[in-house]
Amino acid sequence: MSRSPDPADGDCSNHRFWLLRLVIAFSFAQAAVAMARPAVSYRALALGADERAIGIIAGVYALLPLFAAVPLGRRTDHGRCAPLLPAGVILISGGTVLSATADSLTAMAAWGGLMGLGHLCFVIGAQSLVARQSAPADQDRNFGYLTVGVSFGQLVGPVGAGLVVAGEGGELARTSALALVIAAGTGLLGLGSLWRIERRSAAGPPPDRADRVPVHRILRTRGVPGGIFISLAILSVTDVLTAYLPVLGEDRGISPLVVGLLLSLRAATTIACRLFMGPMIQAIGRTALLVGSCLLGGLLCAAVALPVPVWQLAVMLALLGFCLGAGQPLSMTTVVRAAPAEARSTALALRLTGNRLGQVAAPAGAGLLAGAVGTAAPFVLLGGLLVGAAGLALRDRDL
Repeated sequence: MSRSPDPADGDCSNHRFWLLRLVIAFSFAQAAVAMARPAVSYRALALGADERAIGIIAGVYALLPLFAAVPLGRRTDHGRCAPLLPAGVILISGGTVLSATADSLTAMAAWGGLMGLGHLCFVIGAQSLVARQSAPADQDRNFGYLTVGVSFGQLVGPVGAGLVVAGEGGELARTSALALVIAAGTGLLGLGSLWRIERRSAAGPPPDRADRVPVHRILRTRGVPGGIFISLAILSVTDVLTAYLPVLGEDRGISPLVVGLLLSLRAATTIACRLFMGPMIQAIGRTALLVGSCLLGGLLCAAVALPVPVWQLAVMLALLGFCLGAGQPLSMTTVVRAAPAEARSTALALRLTGNRLGQVAAPAGAGLLAGAVGTAAPFVLLGGLLVGAAGLALRDRDL
């Protein structure tokens, strides 16, 4: 885990364990969000929400931060990364606690949006810190380590929420509120790892607005649209898989417990992939890893639609999880390398904007397709999306 060779480029602390501390903080923050989101749905149900209301609450979480992504990226390009990190944790925990005390669906949606804004702040700050602190040769590996924190949080958060909400003899309103309070505390545990993770250097004041790189120029830069699309495709597959594998399991007579284990298996192999990013890149190269993982992942995703035994489904999901692990960190590096040097954080923010749009559009589109064609159809469509991402990765192979 390397430090920036030029402190002037990073504004960052020279602490040798900065990346480890960041990954620990990210694990706590992501676990808090992954625990809070299902708990929010359960609390909304306790308040009388139907499926439509829960969808709106989930949509506010993803949509509200869209308006803040680019301004936050602009600020990070020419300022400090670190203030966004504790601010993000505080907003996540604050939104989560307020959701636990909310007594109306409107309030639940508002506080869920606050939680989503906090998560956006944290992610932009963390990705910008890695981009500025890492030497170019270490960016793929370091982004891979960073996303281990994401996967770990996704692995333990929902399990924690389920255990608390399903507490023995508890009422849904009370147990869901308890899960939200625990999630808020989990997020705050990461604050200690962020202490002095970055310091101010003589970088000078931010440039005038006229000197900033326009968004349309960033989006026209070769490699940036491809990196955004790859990230969107992979996140869409992850979200739809999480949302619709239970539906597919119900259709095929697979128990909820087995479906939960299958999703955990997918998350575990994603973590394994990211832990070994460095050796895999050295062995086959980043282009081959990115193209191959997207292509194989697309085929495996489409194969989920086949009526296979549970053990074969488990093998496919394990391999699919491993393939999905490579794309996100590699797409971050692609965007950072392609974007103008003075607008890298803004480019990463645009990538996150694409992710948020995918989080809104993919489940909605999958729901419409599943209703019209069948529960297996969304997996075929998303498989095609990943194959398209492989083509874009091949096109931008020299970045």
